[in-house]
Amino acid sequence: MFKRMLLLAAMALATPAMAQSPGFERPIRIIVPIAPGGGTDVFARLLAEIIGTSLGQPIVVENRPGASSTIGTQFVAEQRADGTTLLFTANAPITAAPHVMTTRYTLDQLDPMFIVGHTGFTLCVRQDSPITTAQELVAAMRAAPGRMTYGTDGVGGNMHLAAERLFRALGLEATMVPFQGAAQTLTAFSGGHIDLYGGSIAVAMPAIRDGRARCLVLTQRAQHPEVPTAAGLDALGVPNEETLIWWGMLAPRGMPADRRAALMTAFEAAWRTERFQTQLARSGVTQVFRNSAASAALITEENEALARVVRQIGIERQR
Repeated sequence: MFKRMLLLAAMALATPAMAQSPGFERPIRIIVPIAPGGGTDVFARLLAEIIGTSLGQPIVVENRPGASSTIGTQFVAEQRADGTTLLFTANAPITAAPHVMTTRYTLDQLDPMFIVGHTGFTLCVRQDSPITTAQELVAAMRAAPGRMTYGTDGVGGNMHLAAERLFRALGLEATMVPFQGAAQTLTAFSGGHIDLYGGSIAVAMPAIRDGRARCLVLTQRAQHPEVPTAAGLDALGVPNEETLIWWGMLAPRGMPADRRAALMTAFEAAWRTERFQTQLARSGVTQVFRNSAASAALITEENEALARVVRQIGIERQR
């Protein structure tokens, strides 16, 4: 009887967070497969900070950049499926890299948990360009196939594949010029070395806001409130060719159901906070929480579409 009373007293004194903990043996690591400071890293760290001690577990964010985000992704795919190692990433290593690089992981090793939001890619002209609408841009490209140049942050990256997917749907041709990252691409664009700047709305936002770029075309279906000059795919007549950049969490496949449920509850609660919603909006991200099923459906559709684009443009797989 005395032992039972001690047990009940201990349970009463336990914190709610600890009482709800599904019993993780180790601290939870969120692996971010890019260098610190980018939008993906910011989103991951803010989620971890907001969650705090709600799981009764230490949560750390660890950056493992390299090889177009595939190094960190491979690391997570090889970990135990116990819920203590998670991957927070944009979609490049999930739906683009496996088609253009020889990766040592497959999508079957990773289980989509949720996506926090998305945005489209955009094609922009400089403010001094005589081209002022999407229709004028399409007409100019049709008049001189392949003459216009556009910059991206690499061959086979999401922006490259998104642009080529759009061009093929519209019957257009352009010459892609690869750069080492978005900053270098924007510098070349601002200096007049390329005709069009290509990047996610989130990355292009500073150039849009300070007047360096007039964005005319989006690779998402609808218009974006922060880019009123740009036409979405519905307006261009190709609604079925939407290509997004999204940010989300994946885990090694096979996590126990109780741990998965605890993580999903905590992360969705963090996503709903004003702090996280404000950060998404500030970054130009459309705030849509996709659960596991919706995330998996998006990844499957996008994976098939980008594989088709890679075949069409003949990108050779890098070793």
